[in-house]
Amino acid sequence: MTHQRLEIYRELLGTHDHPSAEVLHKRLEKRLPSLSLDTVYRTLATFEKLKLVHRVETVESQARFEAQTSRHHHFLCDGCGQLVDFFWQAFDEVLLPPDLAEVGAIDRTAVVVHGTCAACARKAQRKAKDLATAAEPSLPS
Repeated sequence: MTHQRLEIYRELLGTHDHPSAEVLHKRLEKRLPSLSLDTVYRTLATFEKLKLVHRVETVESQARFEAQTSRHHHFLCDGCGQLVDFFWQAFDEVLLPPDLAEVGAIDRTAVVVHGTCAACARKAQRKAKDLATAAEPSLPS
């Protein structure tokens, strides 16, 4: 365990926003000026193999990471990219189809729910209201 690896893991443990490798690198570069982006990528890959971190696949080209390994799911805002953990016990208790046993052994299941967060929805409503107001014909004085 190197100092750089320890700092990368500490940063992940202390955040809940599921940062990408690039975001982690940016956050750590002031504390660790010699830290390279390649080191962050390699460290995350090592941590993932050791099951210390989990990669969250998104529709973006960048994977995002978390240190929380307990069973949970994710809500991904398609507007701002915010990724939020949530728990769904009813889903976790659903039995998987028996046909999957023929395919292979299932290690874990996870859901990524896509939608629009409350902040983005409010912003869209304000924008629509502003556009509607601007489109109204003005009365001659």
